[in-house]
Amino acid sequence: MRVELFDFELPGDRIALHPVRPRDAARMLCVARNGALADRTVHDLPDLLDPGDLLVVNDTRVIPAALKGVRDRDGTAASISVNLTERLDASTWAALARPAKRLRPGDRIRFGATVDRACALTGLDATVGRVGEGGEVILGFDLAGPALDEAVKSHGAMPLPPYIGARRPVEPVDATDYQTVYAREEGAVAAPTAGLHFTEELLDRLRDKGVETAAVTLHVGPGTFLPVTRADTDGHRMHAERGEVSAATAEAVNETRRRGGRIVAVGTTSVRLLESVAAEDGTVRAFSGETDLFITPGFRFRVVDVLMTNFHLPRSTLFMLVCAFLGTETMQRAYAHAIAEAYRFYSYGDACLLNRAADAG
Repeated sequence: MRVELFDFELPGDRIALHPVRPRDAARMLCVARNGALADRTVHDLPDLLDPGDLLVVNDTRVIPAALKGVRDRDGTAASISVNLTERLDASTWAALARPAKRLRPGDRIRFGATVDRACALTGLDATVGRVGEGGEVILGFDLAGPALDEAVKSHGAMPLPPYIGARRPVEPVDATDYQTVYAREEGAVAAPTAGLHFTEELLDRLRDKGVETAAVTLHVGPGTFLPVTRADTDGHRMHAERGEVSAATAEAVNETRRRGGRIVAVGTTSVRLLESVAAEDGTVRAFSGETDLFITPGFRFRVVDVLMTNFHLPRSTLFMLVCAFLGTETMQRAYAHAIAEAYRFYSYGDACLLNRAADAG
């Protein structure tokens, strides 16, 4: 399938650099199964769902994976910025470094302060392993396990996506803004951004409506924001992400479907994980492992009936997924409406509530 089918023009001023407050004051474009559009807000969500529906959220917790350090080589220092992307073992991470041209295998980088070496958390040191052409590096840290985790928390900042990070610095408030209120399981290096709209009060109102909530865990990687660079979707290799569906969540999904309730996925990450573990009849099983499911138009959805998500980048796998859910023509029209009506786009932007097309599953 040609990637150009999923392209669109987005004015730069539509990219949200900060979230609205309160979180559920964000606008929400509702798209019906027949493609009809309605402008609402996230605060309206309890009015748009039915008693007996099951809301499935991703409870991954974002780690402060953005690090700044100094490379010292033969007495010459150079500033280096690093975003951790995937933990490989107790002391080793894959990362993206900027500017990577300043690094070569064997270099040492110190993240954080350079004084008081008696305190392990004062400095966080790593040795550079492999250096890739696109800025990919392997970092072997001097610390391991929980000690490394604590050091990263001490020195790191929230890994804002590049379309925000290139336009403003990370701010202290991002530590909470870029985390869902129900985040539990640490491991993501990017937020499941549809969940950023929820407040405790909104979750209470949903419960009062009779909408139950269940959690899955999918540790979001940086590839979630990347556009597809190949001319055809067949040439794209999807990034793999670690996930878990508990036995309790699997049973909640299966029971909801047995009694005719709808499965409402919060975010494309929840969709990808649920559809990855679904049998032909839509039964969901407990799971722990990796998924690299790439959903494009023509995919048959077996589990998810309703998707709440943000507005995505052109030519991205996430925009392809929503096109699979409701049809490319419908979603192009919905995005054109959102741009014309000044909706806010991307991670800190507004939301969509999509009701799956009849021919998508």
